[in-house]
Amino acid sequence: MASLSEDQIAEFKEGFSLFDRKGNGTIEASSLGDLLRALGQNPTQSQVRDLVAEADPSGSNVIDFDTFLKVLMRPNGFKPAGTYQEFINGFKVFDKEGNGHISQGELRYVLTNLGEKLSDAEVDELMKGVEVDKFGKVNYEDFVRMILAS
Repeated sequence: MASLSEDQIAEFKEGFSLFDRKGNGTIEASSLGDLLRALGQNPTQSQVRDLVAEADPSGSNVIDFDTFLKVLMRPNGFKPAGTYQEFINGFKVFDKEGNGHISQGELRYVLTNLGEKLSDAEVDELMKGVEVDKFGKVNYEDFVRMILAS
């Protein structure tokens, strides 16, 4: 990414300040993953470890805002949250009949085992808003719309 807009920088600064618990212009390195997720990113734990190593090579366990911006500005640094179509394409892999539906079990498996894994409690909470048909299937397009709307 060549540069960030003033609006993006302001959004990142606001998010950063929420994690700056001491109000001294730094965040704990261990908070980097949570901060990125709060800004709509979805880094894996492995990616977070790599980013912390890059952002905090001295091992001081703190990251200042300028360093955080450098992390975001590196190639492939800030990726907009996944698009509707990217999520749909991911679910199509599990749609054996090609009808836009997957079983509740398959949905639970995807959410608890692939990508950034959710806990069973988090999946239970998500499933409360999911409409299941009489065959125990979930329309994953509706599910993605629900997730992206929240």
